Amino acid sequence: MPDPMLFSAVKDPAHRPNPYPLYARLRETPVARQHDGTCVVTTHAALRALVFDPRISSEDLPDAAHARTGNPLKDWVINPLKDRIRRGHRPFIFRDPPDHDVLRRHVMRQFTPERVRAMHGRVDALVADLLDRQRDARTIDLVDDFSYPLPVTVICELLGVPREDEPRFHGWATQLATALEPDIRQDAAALGRNIATFDEIAAYMQDLVRAKRRHPQDDLLTALATHADPKVGRMGDYDLIATAILLLIAGHETTVNLITNGMLTLLRFPEHLARLRADPEIAPRLIEELLRYEPPVHFRTRKALADIRLEGTTIPAGAPVVLLFASGSRDPARFRDPDRFDPDREDNQHFGFGASLHFCVGAPLARLEAEAALVALARRLRDPRLIEDPPPYRPGASLRGPEHLRLAIDGVA
Repeated sequence: MPDPMLFSAVKDPAHRPNPYPLYARLRETPVARQHDGTCVVTTHAALRALVFDPRISSEDLPDAAHARTGNPLKDWVINPLKDRIRRGHRPFIFRDPPDHDVLRRHVMRQFTPERVRAMHGRVDALVADLLDRQRDARTIDLVDDFSYPLPVTVICELLGVPREDEPRFHGWATQLATALEPDIRQDAAALGRNIATFDEIAAYMQDLVRAKRRHPQDDLLTALATHADPKVGRMGDYDLIATAILLLIAGHETTVNLITNGMLTLLRFPEHLARLRADPEIAPRLIEELLRYEPPVHFRTRKALADIRLEGTTIPAGAPVVLLFASGSRDPARFRDPDRFDPDREDNQHFGFGASLHFCVGAPLARLEAEAALVALARRLRDPRLIEDPPPYRPGASLRGPEHLRLAIDGVA
């Protein structure tokens, strides 16, 4: 019999350093019905089938009648911050077609491969500068000193946020990423902080959009604010603000986790750190394996719009659905020896950036930043060692990564 409380254990912070044994137990039932009615989908095949199923909604969440169960996934509907986001400022990752497709089209027309490639030299320069600042250090916190400042600077420059405002965005992104975790219950004080943060960033974005329209610049926010699609016109201000906030948070928080999880993995497998140091050309393959082995996002939530029969189980209409992507990426039915970190793995169809309609729009930028960061860390940190393993983790089970990663080093080359 499947354990109807097992996903609650996944959300327990005690399992944050290593949730993968729990995922293996959940995979014994590909669609695991939990005590509160949530269906957790865990195998690669089941996830692959479901992400392309139009009966799964990203927009509709459990109704208020179910909110008293105590399930934090269901509590989303009565969380004032999340309700505010859904009523007025809903990013396209929380929208279904056709709205999702229209908004994503706006973004993809501007967030082009050419725009990302143009950031390559700037990313390299930021990486070099951050490491230069640690030249005389003998201990560093990779998160505070490197993994956080790099992506927040990159996404702010890409959006066109003034340099002097970057520290504010750092704090806003951290706060809102925590608020949007579906597995964290928040007290009244925390909710108040989150609502205030959302109102601050929304007001800031509104002012910035107006400024971009008055004085256009060569940045992503200007392009989104001024471009009119020949078929659907210009993006509305509510959608524009929601999209800008999404790009900020998604472009920042997930990349922090990718870089930090990547370095932690390389320190645990020093033979691969040495390979990367000697041959940076392996970086693209290594990063794809990191996205499978230690992804920055572990699961996302959906809702069933109709009864769905899958792997011998019926997901009832209206049920919350957890797509446990990190479990599917370690499914032994799909990957040989899945718990082994193997950058030479072929046919690596992981879920590290999601899948289907909601495949991460910032994936090319995240890959670029991770490659520049990990190659430089491998080549420039002298004899890096973990001070504590496992490191302390951030609260979230979905956006999973170390809160700090303290290293002892013999200097920076």
